[in-house]
Amino acid sequence: TLVRIEGTLDEIRELMGDVKRTASTVKSTSKKVAKAATKTRRKLSSWQRYIKNKSNHIKFKRGEKKGRLDLKAMSKAFKRSSK
Repeated sequence: TLVRIEGTLDEIRELMGDVKRTASTVKSTSKKVAKAATKTRRKLSSWQRYIKNKSNHIKFKRGEKKGRLDLKAMSKAFKRSSK
């Protein structure tokens, strides 16, 4: 439901309070709540940890895929290393 408020600007400010101040407090409290509500992160799998390490990156050296990660070769190396 909508409520109609009439009066001078000063009277309305007295009724509503300072809008800028309330907007900033809403922002700050919402940030605090969001920070508190973040989920606990699960542990990365061994493959994810392997990929995260830059020294394990194997890249295509030529062709269309040059510069991209060679995941096939990386998976072979990962499987061999875990034995």
